[in-house]
Amino acid sequence: MKIHAIVHKAEEVGFWAEVPSIPGGATQGETMEELRFNLQEAIEGCLSVPVEVPSAQSGDQVIELTL
Repeated sequence: MKIHAIVHKAEEVGFWAEVPSIPGGATQGETMEELRFNLQEAIEGCLSVPVEVPSAQSGDQVIELTL
Protein backbone atom coordinates (compact mmCIF):
# COMPACT_ATOMS: atom_id res chain seq x y z
CA MET A 1 0.00 0.00 0.00
CA LYS A 2 1.34 3.42 -0.92
CA ILE A 3 0.32 6.49 1.04
CA HIS A 4 1.15 10.02 -0.05
CA ALA A 5 2.15 12.77 2.36
CA ILE A 6 2.55 16.47 1.67
CA VAL A 7 5.74 17.85 3.21
CA HIS A 8 6.02 21.50 4.21
CA LYS A 9 9.04 23.43 5.40
CA ALA A 10 8.48 24.54 8.98
CA GLU A 11 8.61 28.25 9.76
CA GLU A 12 11.48 27.84 12.22
CA VAL A 13 13.34 24.53 11.89
CA GLY A 14 12.64 21.28 10.08
CA PHE A 15 9.56 20.04 8.31
CA TRP A 16 5.97 19.07 8.95
CA ALA A 17 3.80 16.77 6.88
CA GLU A 18 0.19 15.84 6.44
CA VAL A 19 -1.49 12.78 4.98
CA PRO A 20 -4.69 14.05 3.33
CA SER A 21 -6.20 10.58 3.02
CA ILE A 22 -5.94 9.87 6.77
CA PRO A 23 -7.74 12.13 9.25
CA GLY A 24 -5.29 13.16 11.96
CA GLY A 25 -2.32 11.99 9.88
CA ALA A 26 0.14 14.80 10.51
CA THR A 27 3.50 15.13 12.24
CA GLN A 28 6.80 17.01 12.21
CA GLY A 29 10.54 16.41 12.32
CA GLU A 30 13.76 18.38 12.36
CA THR A 31 15.20 16.33 9.46
CA MET A 32 13.60 14.45 6.57
CA GLU A 33 14.78 11.18 8.14
CA GLU A 34 13.07 12.05 11.43
CA LEU A 35 9.97 13.21 9.56
CA ARG A 36 9.73 9.90 7.65
CA PHE A 37 10.03 7.93 10.91
CA ASN A 38 7.41 10.10 12.62
CA LEU A 39 5.07 9.80 9.63
CA GLN A 40 5.30 6.02 9.76
CA GLU A 41 4.37 6.07 13.45
CA ALA A 42 1.57 8.61 12.94
CA ILE A 43 0.03 6.60 10.08
CA GLU A 44 0.24 3.33 12.01
CA GLY A 45 -1.37 5.03 15.01
CA CYS A 46 -4.22 6.47 12.96
CA LEU A 47 -4.89 3.16 11.23
CA SER A 48 -4.85 1.16 14.48
CA VAL A 49 -7.78 3.08 15.99
CA PRO A 50 -10.87 0.88 16.21
CA VAL A 51 -13.45 1.76 13.58
CA GLU A 52 -17.16 1.27 14.10
CA VAL A 53 -18.46 -1.56 11.96
CA PRO A 54 -21.00 -0.13 9.51
CA SER A 55 -24.53 -1.46 9.66
CA ALA A 56 -25.60 -3.28 6.53
CA GLN A 57 -28.99 -3.03 4.96
CA SER A 58 -30.85 -6.00 3.53
CA GLY A 59 -28.89 -7.46 0.62
CA ASP A 60 -25.63 -5.68 1.55
CA GLN A 61 -22.47 -7.37 2.74
CA VAL A 62 -19.80 -6.17 5.14
CA ILE A 63 -16.32 -7.54 4.43
CA GLU A 64 -13.07 -7.08 6.34
CA LEU A 65 -9.77 -6.42 4.57
CA THR A 66 -6.27 -6.76 6.00
CA LEU A 67 -3.68 -4.48 4.42
